[in-house]
Amino acid sequence: MEPTRLFDLIPYQIATFDKEIALSKKENGKWKSFSSRDVKEIADNLSLAFLKVGVLPGEKVAIISHNCPEWNFIDLALQQIGAISVPMYPTITSADYEYIFEHAEVKMIFVGDEIIHEKAKAAAGDRLIYSFEKLKGAIFWEDFLAIGVNEDILGLEYAKEQVKASDLFTIIYTSGTTGRPKGVMLTHANVLSNLMAIANIMTPDQGSSRVLSFLPLCHIYERTGFFCFFYIGFSIYYAENMDTIGENMKEVKPHAFNTVPRLLEKIYDKIVAKGYELKGIKKSLFFWALDLGLKYNPNTSAGAWYDFQLKLANKLIFSKWREALGGEVQQINSGASALQPRLARVFWAAGIKVCEGYGLTETSPVVSASICTLEDMRIGYVGKLVADVEVKIASDGEILVKGPNVMQGYYKQPELTAEVLQNGWFHTGDIGQMDGEYLKITDRKKEMFKTSGGKYIAPQVMENKFKESSLIDQLLVVGENRNYTSAVIVPSFEGLKDYCQHKGIPYTSDAEMIEKPEIVDKFNREIEGLNKFFGKWEQIKRFKLLENSWTIESGELTPTMKLKRKIIHQKFAEQIDNLYKD
Repeated sequence: MEPTRLFDLIPYQIATFDKEIALSKKENGKWKSFSSRDVKEIADNLSLAFLKVGVLPGEKVAIISHNCPEWNFIDLALQQIGAISVPMYPTITSADYEYIFEHAEVKMIFVGDEIIHEKAKAAAGDRLIYSFEKLKGAIFWEDFLAIGVNEDILGLEYAKEQVKASDLFTIIYTSGTTGRPKGVMLTHANVLSNLMAIANIMTPDQGSSRVLSFLPLCHIYERTGFFCFFYIGFSIYYAENMDTIGENMKEVKPHAFNTVPRLLEKIYDKIVAKGYELKGIKKSLFFWALDLGLKYNPNTSAGAWYDFQLKLANKLIFSKWREALGGEVQQINSGASALQPRLARVFWAAGIKVCEGYGLTETSPVVSASICTLEDMRIGYVGKLVADVEVKIASDGEILVKGPNVMQGYYKQPELTAEVLQNGWFHTGDIGQMDGEYLKITDRKKEMFKTSGGKYIAPQVMENKFKESSLIDQLLVVGENRNYTSAVIVPSFEGLKDYCQHKGIPYTSDAEMIEKPEIVDKFNREIEGLNKFFGKWEQIKRFKLLENSWTIESGELTPTMKLKRKIIHQKFAEQIDNLYKD
């Protein structure tokens, strides 16, 4: 029986794979696992508990937690009774919670830990709060589960029969880079169509492979990923937190995982930093291999000599990179923002297949995805359109999408819905082009700007290129309605320390180093070297170095690690203005 609603994946997995480890999490230093049948039993009892306390079809329940099996149990249980989950990021503010609770008309709230509980409590009003940890002032989820244990299963079967594929199962409030979040309404059919399309292009063996999950489940990227992995019988292991990913990789030895470019950049920078620590022949070999990797093109033969060297580099150097990821990775899916082409090159050269895709919350999310074979891979592209999805490019270059994955609209915002959904086509706000079967993204329509000279600037393309410097960690291109382009830059302080050590420059503090004339001069040379890839009107004329990284916690990044341009402009308005003073 093919699933028609997302909770149908539970009996489907039992019938097809009947897994001993369907979900797993680290608890008190040990992995605690749940089988396919455990998932069914827990989800059913939770559904019965929701029915017992009077949750009705169409009512909303908030889930605010870091990734864990309990998150999935609540989600699946709500689906089975026709209720609607409203997942939220653990990192947003109490004010954001209050807005979403009110706007979505949330009835009850599930939280992960004490910190989230405190923020949610301040915004909850008279709503009951349930928690995945034993907390004062919250009802423990297992106590809630117990309410359903002796209830009549026939009542649940009847409730399930009433749920249609076209029913809403979730409202996801997009983090957004500006303004209030919008509630994206998705149905069972939206996400099912998408997970079926991407299941066909997952290369690890169905039923026996492992994945490590660490991107937030409240984001549609990892949520659809979860449903896809569950459908094809992968064992899903949840990383303890973002700081333990490396350690958890070595324990789980995943065959696949989803990630975002920012994390791949950090992995790459960490590897290169270790290369700088090497001495003598080991260091020479490391950078010889790295240089080979940066020249790699999966679609073009570089000749027998290059192939021989690459084979040797894989044995001597790149094998250690693969070991750091657990040693068994066959596919890494990268999405949510643009991947630097050089990272794709070097990882593919190292036998680490990074497959870039493209999508949005409003498209459930996948529009296109790279197929994980040498023949089908195209670096710099976001792959081919997935099954049943259509794309056309508007006259201004905007990507328009049509398909069963496209949302129903924005909750309670018909005017905004009408702006983006026109004649069945969703207007993405992204600029791109089709090259045969392959889609290429060039920028965000709303992020492009004009200089005072009337020239258009596509900042994302430039930012990705400049971040290829080992000295640049983060960068924002500015210059709207100004007479030239500038940038605010967060240096890679690890890279800067390596440079200073190499040049014999004493390193004091980050704040002091970025003011030193010889350091500013080095950054000038880096910028000049990369400016040559752009037209004269695009080139960065001036820049300001900043001492603190932009993070989710400090407010400059979205939860999927994209730049919040408006916030950065506001926070560093004085520094940006100074770039345009004589």
